[in-house]
Amino acid sequence: MQFTAAPDGWPLWVSPVRPGREHDTTCARAHGLVDALNRLAATLGTPTLTDLGYENIGPGFRHPVKKPQSGELTEHQQAFNKVIRGIHGVAERANALLKVTFKALRRVSLDPAAITRIARAALVLLQLEHGRTT
Repeated sequence: MQFTAAPDGWPLWVSPVRPGREHDTTCARAHGLVDALNRLAATLGTPTLTDLGYENIGPGFRHPVKKPQSGELTEHQQAFNKVIRGIHGVAERANALLKVTFKALRRVSLDPAAITRIARAALVLLQLEHGRTT
């Protein structure tokens, strides 16, 4: 399941669950996220911050810099990585909030369509309970 989060870690959107195990980028492409986030970055000049799983997926994504095989990261690259990882940790709050609040989302034995329905309902309930709008 893919999700997007606000900068404060609040969940905003969850994707339909895809059967089996797929790489994050495969799922993101299947749900149209790659194209949408690349367009958004081009329009607003604001890239999406991701983990290394999204390396080289498009110009609208920023991920930590990998350490070169025969060298070290510069001080600037190390600082950049710390910022992205710090922000990424806050964004992971969305995933944790959904899974901790709604135990059914931890049941991987459920059919993908059922997990999708539960996740979407959970997102709506969280929004209502906390008076947040998206």
